[in-house]
Amino acid sequence: MIQVFQHTLMITGFIFVMMLVIEYVNVLTEGEWQTRLIQNRWGQYIFASFVGALPGCLGPFAIVSLFSHRMISFGAVVAAMIATSGDESFIMLAMIPKVGLTISFLLFLVGIAVGALTDWALKNQVIFPKIICQGYQTHPSEHCYCLPPLKTIFYQWTHCSIHRGVLGAVLVLMFFGIVSNQVGPVDWNWIKITILILSLFALFIVIVVPDHFLDLHLWQHVVRRHVPKVFFWTLGALSVMFWLTQNLPLQDILQENQWAVLLTASLVGLIPESGPHYIFVTLYSQDLIPFSILLASSIVQDGHGMLPMLAYSPKIFLVIKAINFLIGILVGALIMFLGF
Repeated sequence: MIQVFQHTLMITGFIFVMMLVIEYVNVLTEGEWQTRLIQNRWGQYIFASFVGALPGCLGPFAIVSLFSHRMISFGAVVAAMIATSGDESFIMLAMIPKVGLTISFLLFLVGIAVGALTDWALKNQVIFPKIICQGYQTHPSEHCYCLPPLKTIFYQWTHCSIHRGVLGAVLVLMFFGIVSNQVGPVDWNWIKITILILSLFALFIVIVVPDHFLDLHLWQHVVRRHVPKVFFWTLGALSVMFWLTQNLPLQDILQENQWAVLLTASLVGLIPESGPHYIFVTLYSQDLIPFSILLASSIVQDGHGMLPMLAYSPKIFLVIKAINFLIGILVGALIMFLGF
């Protein structure tokens, strides 16, 4: 169980760093991606699938906001929700990085195809909820300078907040943990180097960003909202798998019931939350389920990216989840039939 706890810390640390970097880049490019949104339908599908395939929930939230303002089609929303896997993307990048990248690319392609097919099937019918004035959150430029002058950075550290001090200390400890082989892979491969670079970049972010950005985006959103859930769901999934593998012939049970597991993974994918799906990433990482089941799970589930849609239009929420479920089952069954 000590190894389970250590592995959980490593995964949570990697996801924590990834979330800091993505949050920083998102605010750094505030508004640009919206103003440059390509106006033709295929551009919307590509854009929505790309944003959805990015790890985390920010992309899906933005897509729902654009849809509620009638800036993109219903098919583009479907494309984004097929492409997204929520926080599960971070878990896959931490545990099975090559497979995680492969799945993200496949979800991107499937999202484009299904989004276009959905709009074609609707035959140009317009499906929109009521217009919501709550758009993507913006911040005045004077509050969100992501690279302020040196004197401002110096002032921030001479008047260091508790949040900045805690985040800085955690990232410094993580850096030395990586270098001393206490965190992450022991061998200096591309995975270890990537984690090291990301941790240094995350430390740079904590050093330079203003208090407004650090408190609102990094501390309130990443640390308080995401990190605890990632840690406890990961710890729970790994603990359950440790117990099952020690006490049951799990490999034989799963291999003899793969179609039932495929259906179960797709049904669990309907839950608008990332945590329950971690178990399927863990199963795959231990070679207990085939690629097809993990892919089906990733297609159906969208983390909590669909929760804003549930608030805007429960009917559209259910329709999109039904489409995701159907596509996940069909693609998963096809890939399983082909032997993967």
